[in-house]
Amino acid sequence: MNRTAHLGMMVTLALIFSYIEVLIPIQLPIPGVKLGLANVVIVVVLYKWGIKEAFLVSTIRVILSGFLFGNPMMILYSLAGCTLSIFIMALVYRKNIFSIMGVSILGAIFHNIGQTLVAIIVLESFSIMYYSAILLVSALVTGLIIGILAQQLMKMIV
Repeated sequence: MNRTAHLGMMVTLALIFSYIEVLIPIQLPIPGVKLGLANVVIVVVLYKWGIKEAFLVSTIRVILSGFLFGNPMMILYSLAGCTLSIFIMALVYRKNIFSIMGVSILGAIFHNIGQTLVAIIVLESFSIMYYSAILLVSALVTGLIIGILAQQLMKMIV
């Protein structure tokens, strides 16, 4: 199977994971926190095919899932998060200084930072920064879970 077909399947799989999260929302007392199952696919694409491909799959997934399951504001927040996340993951991936779990955790942290920066601009308020500590802790946990899942998936991919 060629590269385009593989990447198309990865976009589809990421969309399915996004849809699963919409169908079965995890009820946490913290608004906006979610596992981010689609990021398992993004981390695998980063390691299997490369940085450009991970950015492409992530961006297409964000835009499509925003139109299918969300709204234009969700797309704006998610694009900021995914762009900053991919940039940081690419940086540490290239340096080969972190395991796949470390790359995933940093991706989750910077995804939240990207979304927080957009929220500060949109809401014209820095008070949202207080919420960042909660998002940081959640990013550590969810990033680790996604990294473990991606590592296990990488073992199964030929």
